Amino acid sequence: MPFPPAGGKGTTILYNAMKNFFSTQKRNDRLKKDSVAGFIRHHFRHFNAAVLVDAAEGYRALLDEGGGMLVSMAGAMSTAELGLSLSEMIRKDKVHAVSCTGANLEEDIFNLVAHDHYKRIPHYRYLSPEDERELLRQHLNRVTDTCIPEEEAFRRIEREIIDLWKEADRSGNRFFPHEFFYQLLQGGRLEKHYEIDPKDSWVVAACEKKLPIFVPGWEDSTLGNVYASHCIRGDIKNVHTVRTGIEYMIQLSEWYRVTSSKRKLGFFQIGGGIAGDFSICVVPMLRQDLNLRDIPLWAYFCQISDSTTSYGSYSGAVPNEKITWEKLDVDTPSYIIESDATIVAPLIFSYVLEEESE
Repeated sequence: MPFPPAGGKGTTILYNAMKNFFSTQKRNDRLKKDSVAGFIRHHFRHFNAAVLVDAAEGYRALLDEGGGMLVSMAGAMSTAELGLSLSEMIRKDKVHAVSCTGANLEEDIFNLVAHDHYKRIPHYRYLSPEDERELLRQHLNRVTDTCIPEEEAFRRIEREIIDLWKEADRSGNRFFPHEFFYQLLQGGRLEKHYEIDPKDSWVVAACEKKLPIFVPGWEDSTLGNVYASHCIRGDIKNVHTVRTGIEYMIQLSEWYRVTSSKRKLGFFQIGGGIAGDFSICVVPMLRQDLNLRDIPLWAYFCQISDSTTSYGSYSGAVPNEKITWEKLDVDTPSYIIESDATIVAPLIFSYVLEEESE
């Protein structure tokens, strides 16, 4: 560095920017031109493309300093098969916790056991209501251009997981939704149904790593609905056999308190919604509601979203709004990439993984 920080927040921000610039230049000099990271650094120079590079560099910088990262997932990223890249990030210790919707949790496993029965509909924009009804008749549930097969996905998992729910209910034990999935995977109950390489499942990778997963609003998922139906039938006596919501926040607060005392923690947000807002709010909850003022703020923030900034939308909220909620600080490295997460997230993950090997 050509100069030391002279003091004051403005100077600190400038110093950090210059430090990142010089480290980026050095890293760029040694990137292989035929690598994904090399291609990105050469071609992605402006606008959202440039922010992608900055965010990937910031991700790497946090990890290089010994920091950790929580990834939050909204939307239908598991049906988009984000596991192809996210699973490797988890295995290589580039992701240290996940907050996701119930849909993303279960849809990774649906894809694991029913991939060959999915149907892709590239012309989905031109489907008539009658076409949609025909898909319903075939028990194909459409997510944009991809149809999830009810029998091979939903019912196949229901037949396996209901035994675990009932066993826990009878014994008086209670587990979180992701813990029931971990039990399914660890017990080998699903192996006979695998239709993809399990290394491409991010939940399988998380299970192997015993990764913390937080699933706010799990009841807003297919298996959440299935669970409610079994409670209504009386198959499950205690509706609280599956732990949810507030208990997840309590567990998240404990994880954050312990982990942030040892390392900086960043927040990588895909989409918006409950998966992001629930988990990022653990910091103001600890600092303001529990008055634990020594709890650090998030040390990095990146959001990938195609939501526009308007009318109170959380998905479209820019990072500086989070300063007012005491989630981020003035000098927290923050990025928002206004683009399609199915394109951007795999590129950033590949960039981070390749950068390590350079």
